[in-house]
Amino acid sequence: MERSRKEAIVDDLHGALNEANMVVVTHHNGLTVAEATELRRSMRDVGAGFRVTKNRLALRALDGTQYEGLRDLFNGPTAVATSDDPVSAAKAAIDYAKKNDKLVVIGGAMGETRLDADGVKQLASLPSLDELRAKIVGMIQTPATRVAGVMQAPAGQLARVFSAYGKTGTDG
Repeated sequence: MERSRKEAIVDDLHGALNEANMVVVTHHNGLTVAEATELRRSMRDVGAGFRVTKNRLALRALDGTQYEGLRDLFNGPTAVATSDDPVSAAKAAIDYAKKNDKLVVIGGAMGETRLDADGVKQLASLPSLDELRAKIVGMIQTPATRVAGVMQAPAGQLARVFSAYGKTGTDG
């Protein structure tokens, strides 16, 4: 590979690492092209990126980022998943690793906090940012429906009281 191409790969990965809030490092022993394509698609669907890199180039890309502490994970057939959402890359990697034993999550980091494989699994079990937003919207909307129900209830009770009073007033 020519030097300029290597520099472009390092710069591209360095930029992705600088922008990422989550990095997951995996080993991908024997993934076929179709399996790798499926994995990349599932990562893209949740807003994450997935790159297979040469370790020498990845180690150079780590320089000057908050993920320099992951250097020892880059040995063997390594690939990196990155995302802005701290949960989505971890969740997509763990979900795919459950379906295909050729992908093994070996660790990662959320900002400067390093995670082992179990830490990445625990992070993957949390709801994603979009799921949390949906829950918050649901919680905000629920009180509004309750308030509307409470506001309607007194009016209904008042109408029943007037109706009952009107019936007793005409009988007597």
